[in-house]
Amino acid sequence: MKKVFLILLVAVTTGVFAQTSDKEDLEVIQGIYGKSKKELAVAYMAIPEAQSAAFWKTYDEFETERKALGKAKVAIINDYASNYAGLTDESADKIAKESLKNNADYQKLLSKYYGKYKKVVGAVSAAKIIQFENYMQTTVNSEMQEVIPFIGEMEAIKTK
Repeated sequence: MKKVFLILLVAVTTGVFAQTSDKEDLEVIQGIYGKSKKELAVAYMAIPEAQSAAFWKTYDEFETERKALGKAKVAIINDYASNYAGLTDESADKIAKESLKNNADYQKLLSKYYGKYKKVVGAVSAAKIIQFENYMQTTVNSEMQEVIPFIGEMEAIKTK
């Protein structure tokens, strides 16, 4: 009975894990909120008309760079999914380093664009969009974490 449960659990978890890891973060946001990320940003930011064109141009530039980091994150997650069952020190080290670099690159991107936003809309609105981005990223990470098994999780279930 335990083996049947374990096989079923691995099959279900792996399927959900693979489906979620293939999603772009924008799809996750759309699924949670029922709106696109930009629609949420427009409603939240309420940028005055005089600053609107410059702000949204900067936002679109930011999104282009952020999406590249998002795709890299999905590739890291897919690498983890592919190697999960036979994770070695080498593959774990590679995945961990890539993940840490991706997180650091995302923080650098936020810092870079905070300055750009501040020039076009001031510090309060710049801080507001950075807060929004952090919230969106935390939401996406939380959703993904729900379906990504911890290292050794399946092994722990086998021993119970």
